[in-house]
Amino acid sequence: MFRRKARSQPDEPLDDELAETEDEGAAEPSEGPWDSDDVPDDGLPRVDLGSLRVAPREGAELRLQVDEASGEVQSVMLAGDEGALELRAFAAPRNGDLWSEVRPQIAADVAQHGGTATEREGRWGTELVCQVQVVTPDGKQAIQPSRIVGVNGGRWLLRATFLGQPAVEPDTAGPWEDALTTVVVHRGSQAMPVGDALPLVLPDDAQRLG
Repeated sequence: MFRRKARSQPDEPLDDELAETEDEGAAEPSEGPWDSDDVPDDGLPRVDLGSLRVAPREGAELRLQVDEASGEVQSVMLAGDEGALELRAFAAPRNGDLWSEVRPQIAADVAQHGGTATEREGRWGTELVCQVQVVTPDGKQAIQPSRIVGVNGGRWLLRATFLGQPAVEPDTAGPWEDALTTVVVHRGSQAMPVGDALPLVLPDDAQRLG
């Protein structure tokens, strides 16, 4: 969950309370990720996962990260031999720039855990390239590279994390980035605190990852 900076009000603001009107001349996006109200007629079959609709990618397996204690789905992942793309969606203010607010928080969290996070300009604007210390299954210390992209949408923020080769070699990650352009975010009409994760559902044929 992401949280906005502290405000004078004691309660967390709801996204609908922050901006009630849309910008009149807002430009339509030329490529995805898409809002569920603006999905192009591209004929792609997408798996309905609640707040995310994801098109299968050739050579990649659709997986869901599930919290075993609560049974809640935490993220969606397309995983292949050379890398992976992890997806999470969060409630955001209408026409806001939540990504610019949470990006420094992510970088600080990475640094707190002994890693590094540097900014670069990519296909969707400013993104983070991270090096995080992890423990391998055999108990050894290793460095895991990742590249985190944030896409601001209509009352939502989509956080996409590239792992493996797409993180290490972003200039050759075109096919993985193209997979991100096909993702659809379904925000729903319910009011939610800014930064709360949008709910995901587990289809019967998805692989569970604890």
